[in-house]
Amino acid sequence: MRANLAALCLSILIGATVCSAQSAPQPNVPSAKQADVSYVYCSGFFSDPKIPDDIRVISGEQSDYKIAFAHGDYVFVNRGEDKGVKVGDRFSIVRPDTDPANEWFTGQPKLMKAMGTLYRDAGVVRVVNVQPKVSVAEVLFSCDYIQRGDIARPFEERPTPPFKDPAAFDHFAPVSGKPVGTVISAFDYHQLLGRGDTMYVNVGAAKGVKVGDYMRVFRYQGTDTAIASEAKGYQYKIYGFGSSPTRYEWKDLPREVLGEGIVLNVTKNAAAVLITYSTVAMFAGDYVEGE
Repeated sequence: MRANLAALCLSILIGATVCSAQSAPQPNVPSAKQADVSYVYCSGFFSDPKIPDDIRVISGEQSDYKIAFAHGDYVFVNRGEDKGVKVGDRFSIVRPDTDPANEWFTGQPKLMKAMGTLYRDAGVVRVVNVQPKVSVAEVLFSCDYIQRGDIARPFEERPTPPFKDPAAFDHFAPVSGKPVGTVISAFDYHQLLGRGDTMYVNVGAAKGVKVGDYMRVFRYQGTDTAIASEAKGYQYKIYGFGSSPTRYEWKDLPREVLGEGIVLNVTKNAAAVLITYSTVAMFAGDYVEGE
């Protein structure tokens, strides 16, 4: 009997997970004329200071066996008539996120801390029933899943900026003179990035960055922070495969322009950037500049 019950619970859990994956907005590699809503509302963001966490998802229907909630589920929010909540109100659901790994390039944790707290977008809910101190909300869409304790904030529309023609990409673009930053991390903590990935950079509104701006990604050969570096001095010599007659440092060689991306979300010291064009793989630790 217990074995059958355990099997049933496992089946329900797997089904809920599959349902979440099917109903969440599915990102498309950039090919349209503007950013897909799944990127805009599911890309995550940094914030400094931390966002208020007084409104929370406290539970939901079928919570005796559900550990996560997705599209079409009903969740309970700890705000009701006493706080002015009305049927039709929408909330964005987010949660603080941390990198389970440690340091991918020199100085990464310190740079990330200066950007603020990273929040994962979990989804959007709409209130369908209001009670004295709590409300019931339907999950309109989920980026991956929603769970107890997630933070709920009043929903705010996010702009969907237009893309520019990728044919305009300049592989040998000169230095723009605009603010320069670093690719600190990326959505789901990917450290190898390409077209369609969202990266987090440490330049934001404090330096004039706006939603819709384009960022150019570039790299210098032989820097200490380059995660791609495998052999010291590779920029001018590779053992057994030749060397230049002179030692060259990173500042002596042309920079490599790797690609570009469009800013989807901006906070004080950070921006979420969707990579729209890439020539080769990019890494956390590469540089960005405004175009």
